[in-house]
Amino acid sequence: MRRWLATLAGRTVLVTAATAVVAVLVTAVVALPIAVRSARQAAAADLAEKSALAVELLATERAPARARIVDRLRDDGIEVYLMRRGVADRPGLPPRVTEQIAAGHPVDTTGTVGGAAVLISGRPLKGVNAGVVLTRPAVSGTGARVLGGVWIALLAGLAGGIGAGALLAQFLARPLRQAAAVAARLSAGDRSVRLAERPPAEAAELAAALNRLGADLEISEGREREFLLSVSHELRTPLATLKGYAEALADGVVDGDAVPKAGATMLAEADRLERLIADLLVLSRLEAADLPVHLTTVDLGELVAAAGEAWAPRCTPSGPALAVRVPPAPVLVTADPDRVRQIVDGLCENALRVVPAGAPLILEARAGGVVEIRDGGPGFTDDDLRVAFDRGALQQRYRHVRKTGSGLGLALAARLTARIGGTITAGHAPEGGAMFTLTFPYATRTEH
Repeated sequence: MRRWLATLAGRTVLVTAATAVVAVLVTAVVALPIAVRSARQAAAADLAEKSALAVELLATERAPARARIVDRLRDDGIEVYLMRRGVADRPGLPPRVTEQIAAGHPVDTTGTVGGAAVLISGRPLKGVNAGVVLTRPAVSGTGARVLGGVWIALLAGLAGGIGAGALLAQFLARPLRQAAAVAARLSAGDRSVRLAERPPAEAAELAAALNRLGADLEISEGREREFLLSVSHELRTPLATLKGYAEALADGVVDGDAVPKAGATMLAEADRLERLIADLLVLSRLEAADLPVHLTTVDLGELVAAAGEAWAPRCTPSGPALAVRVPPAPVLVTADPDRVRQIVDGLCENALRVVPAGAPLILEARAGGVVEIRDGGPGFTDDDLRVAFDRGALQQRYRHVRKTGSGLGLALAARLTARIGGTITAGHAPEGGAMFTLTFPYATRTEH
């Protein structure tokens, strides 16, 4: 029973049944005084009408007829008092009643006769100090009858509440059960399952959310598979090179003057593996939000100039034409200088891979906390720009077309930029290639 009450169906039935019972009780409490008051008013009006009629009959009929009228009224539970000369034929009437009748005034009131509460209605007769007074017991038992009927209403309300609750619970629980079934299939790995979006609106919203989740999971896992394939390819290539040279050295195939060249090749491939593993580690820490950053005031002009000096030796006459442009005034921003330099170096590394010899490579810092890296390489298509910062997206697209990296660089740059509070966008450079724009929070200008 406790388990059933913990379900939506059980709670819905319980709430609707309780609501029905409370509604019946509230109705009974409100109706009880109204019913009692209405019954008393009806009895008093009936007694007053009979009193007026009795006066007329008793005044005109003879003695035998008057006796029959009195007996008939008494059979109806009405006591008849005849007054002559201001005195009733039987004791028990309140003095105020006899006084009013004797004075020639009609009486419609309540009082006590013989220790019982009664309704009193009297009318004076023609003549001096004469009249007729009728009494009947005050209405009783009306409240008991109303409360007695409440039990039937309570049972009916309880049955109706349980039935309505069961129907409502079925109506509400059906889309939830369907959503739970779809979620279970999604967790089991079925990404093609979808839920029909039917009313009510909340159920349709839940179905739409689950459908979006399934579609996003399908897309995300597809990209994850492609990314793992590309990373495994990137790992396999230097490993194959290292293994080949190691076997050659072990077999004595490489000796003499060829050994230094083999060692340099193996060192370069090891460095490539180290960079790839480092990028993977940094990216995983960024996605886990536990990569430490140290925000401080940074002059982007100085940082870009230092990056230009570091990259100038690699831009030899056989490489791109490097140009560094910084404003005369400091460009102060709030950022982590090491991470900003890591982003700029990564973007330059990508540019050197694809920019042909003699084509421009421009590093520029501008007022407003902006750094631009532009080149005259092959650039991006509009479709490329939409997925430029997705892991492995461009590497998967161009690995058989032109020289590519591991597919991690742009994703790493985007997440690093966001981690230190900046933004990065990709676009088309005026020089004909790709353009990356970094924007950081502009710091308050201080003495520099």
